[in-house]
Amino acid sequence: MSDTDCLFCKILVGDIPAEIVRESEHTIAFKDINPEAPTHVLVIPRRHEPDIGSLAAADPDAAIALLNEAKAIADGSGNGSYRLVFNTGADASQTVFHCHGHVLAGRSMTWPPG
Repeated sequence: MSDTDCLFCKILVGDIPAEIVRESEHTIAFKDINPEAPTHVLVIPRRHEPDIGSLAAADPDAAIALLNEAKAIADGSGNGSYRLVFNTGADASQTVFHCHGHVLAGRSMTWPPG
């Protein structure tokens, strides 16, 4: 499933270039164009769903794969400490309504995040 107007769906099909970090059957991961940490990678499902809750309900295997890919990226980027962020909805600063997790690592994180 894809949405022809979706920025991330366009990355998936190669219409928009991205610096791909990893790919799997269910996911693709690429560097964020405005990084907030030394490691800032977006992990998205190949299936178009608006957020992580929708993805988990529609395709639990894809949701699990997304989490596994996020961990693999974080494990390969440093000391094992990382933050995984899912913005869900406009009030939570989600700007692309295709499920995506931000893997942030490589620096100390503060709390609360914002």
